[in-house]
Parts: sequence; structure tokens; C-alpha cells
Amino acid sequence: MTDGVRASRPGGRTARVRADVLAAVEAELAEHGYDGLTIDAVAARSGVHRTTLYRRWKDVSGLLVDLLAAGADDAWEPADTGSLETDLMAVNREVHAALTARPSITQAVIAASFRTAEAAEALTRFWADRYERTALVVRRAVDRGEVAADVDAHRLLLTATAPLYHQLVLLRQPMTRDEADQHARIAAASVR
Repeated sequence: MTDGVRASRPGGRTARVRADVLAAVEAELAEHGYDGLTIDAVAARSGVHRTTLYRRWKDVSGLLVDLLAAGADDAWEPADTGSLETDLMAVNREVHAALTARPSITQAVIAASFRTAEAAEALTRFWADRYERTALVVRRAVDRGEVAADVDAHRLLLTATAPLYHQLVLLRQPMTRDEADQHARIAAASVR
């Protein structure tokens, strides 16, 4: 044990239980939102006994926090298409797909993160991780000589992706994939 946290093996039963529970949390959240997310529903969907859920995650907020933390456990990185513009288009296409999926787990998680301080902090950590990983598109563009080394990757990524979140999540208005591509083109042109 370190700092009161039990070390767990990366595989085996513990990993399977976590994966099953988080898949159930994701499905319940997408179908019913945070208000409909319950320990009993997650237990029923995952096949994991509710006492295990209470022991490990304590409450619904703990489930949501772990779902967000699991995003840092994956090996995702942005596609390497050969140019900044098309790399940003690939990123925007992933964001667009996530935000227009029905039901959209991305939108459900964003909405749920406003319900507890712990979930809000977990979502902030998740986004920080994703922006840090996505900055690779700018580093590759610098290495290819497409853009100057002093390009602010975070600002560029916000320029490319923010219109998607604004229109699809905040305004709840449709956006085509072509429009998402156009925002990527505008962002890329802004730093050339």
C-alpha cells in the first residue's frame, strides 16, 4: 500500500471487474444521465455485486470519477496523416463522432461532471491529458517544418475543436463533418 491506496494488478479479476463496472457506468450514464445512475443499476448491468461497488467506489460520484480516470489509462494518440491540417481534421472527426453519437457518452459525462466537485476535477484532468496528447500534432508539424516552433499547441487545438463543443453541446445545433473539417482548416491556416 502507498498513501492508503491499494496497489492492484494490471490484469486478472480486478481489471475485469473494473472494466465491466465502467462499461456499465458508461451505458447507464448514456441512457439515463447522472440522475438515473445508481449503484443498483450498475451492479445489475455489470454483474458485479453491489457490495463490491460500495466497497471500491463508495458512491455514484466515485464511479464517475473512475470512468474519467480510465481515459488516462488508454493508449490513444492522434492520427498521423502527414500534415497539420489533416491531423487536425482527424482530431475534429473524432470529436464530431463522439459528440454526435446517439446516445453520446461524451455529452453525458460533461453534463454529469457539473454534479460533484470530484467529477469536475476528474473531467479537468481528463481534458488536460487529452490536450497534452493531442499537442503531438503540433510537434509533428514543427518537425516537418510546417509551422514555427513557438506555436502554442493548446491555443491551436482550442481554435480547431472549440466550435464543435460550442455548437453541438452548448447550442445543441447540428454540425456536419464537413463543417468540423472546415474548423480544422481554419485553425491550421491561422498558424502557417
